[in-house]
Amino acid sequence: MANKKYLFLHEVTDQIKSKEAKKYVADELGYHLKEAKKFWLEKGLPEAEAEEKAIEQMGSPIKLGKQMNRLHKPKVDWFMMILLVTTLGLGFLPIISLGYIDDRHFSVSKTIMVVLGGATAIGIMLIDYRKWKTRGWLFYLLGILLLVLIRTFSNTTINGVPLLRIPGIITIESSMALPFFFLAWASFLNDEKLKVWNFSILFMIPILLFLNVPSIPIIFMYTVTVFVMLWWSIFSRKMILWITGVTIGLFMTIGFISWQFIQTYQKVRLLAFFNPEKYSNGAGYLALRVKGLMSKSGWFGNPGQKEFIPEAHTDFVFVSLTYIYGWLFAIALVIILSLIMVRFIVISNRTHDSFAKLLLIGAVSLYGVQLASNLGMALGVFPLTSISLPFISYGLMPVLLNSFLIGIVLSVYRRKDILSSR
Repeated sequence: MANKKYLFLHEVTDQIKSKEAKKYVADELGYHLKEAKKFWLEKGLPEAEAEEKAIEQMGSPIKLGKQMNRLHKPKVDWFMMILLVTTLGLGFLPIISLGYIDDRHFSVSKTIMVVLGGATAIGIMLIDYRKWKTRGWLFYLLGILLLVLIRTFSNTTINGVPLLRIPGIITIESSMALPFFFLAWASFLNDEKLKVWNFSILFMIPILLFLNVPSIPIIFMYTVTVFVMLWWSIFSRKMILWITGVTIGLFMTIGFISWQFIQTYQKVRLLAFFNPEKYSNGAGYLALRVKGLMSKSGWFGNPGQKEFIPEAHTDFVFVSLTYIYGWLFAIALVIILSLIMVRFIVISNRTHDSFAKLLLIGAVSLYGVQLASNLGMALGVFPLTSISLPFISYGLMPVLLNSFLIGIVLSVYRRKDILSSR
């Protein structure tokens, strides 16, 4: 009779194309068969007859299998895919508007970045995100290892930040550790065994390593992401408030002490944000330049006009696009980029898997902090830092990091109808 049960389940799952769904359906049907058999045993039927009766109740295995295939077919979020293709395409706009597209280096490099971005999103989508649930320590150690390698073996610097460049292959930078820490914290914060002291140590080690690189913008992105995920975690509000309060106090203390020891030029750079006119010949020049360009943009921009725009295709790409194409275009661009974040939130509200929800909330925060920071710099409400505009800023990491986040969302959406207990 066990063979008959096996044959029934095998015939059902043969109709199902998704390997993930096959296991889920087999487990679910096995459970229902067990319950049905128990019912007939209580009615007084012999074990073999009770099991046969339970199987008969399920109906035709082929018909049932086809129904299960339709029900559990992996989904593709085509709206998110359209947004991904649109934003990857818009990433060409800065090098086109600035005339860099005629340079073979820029055109080929950007094309490679876009292809790698699309491949990253699709590749992550095809991976079952639930496999990461218990591998937080692996991701955490990989992030730590990456930062140690950069610090130990760096062979070049950009703006004083050490990098590990492998000629002809890739340049490894500290922001590449963010996806590993993101996945690690989604796992840690989904574990009820995590204690306050565990959180504190695990949180501070990457910050110390980021400081050693150094990379203040990455620390900011990392901190915001972890604490947004913390507030959406399974922990009690009392514990979350306690951790948040202690961390804020710690950062304020460190900031106060650091202010006494940092170099004069570093203090001037900070003060220039609050009063750029006073430092117009030095640290405040860039902020005033950005403000001037934004004020000249108008609704329809200044196509054809040549103006010096610092870092026009990287950190200040929003400034350059607004100046060239105008505020109407800038508003449309912000809406498109914001729709990605809105989609993240919509899908997170539709999932009941606590780990998936943490992944999606983390993706919202990591993507959103980039978008808000870059726009804030352009509008003069955020200090000038090297935080890129998602997908639009030229560079491999702005594309790969955010394609990775979209891939996470696509992976969750793909499996939203397969509610396994794993």
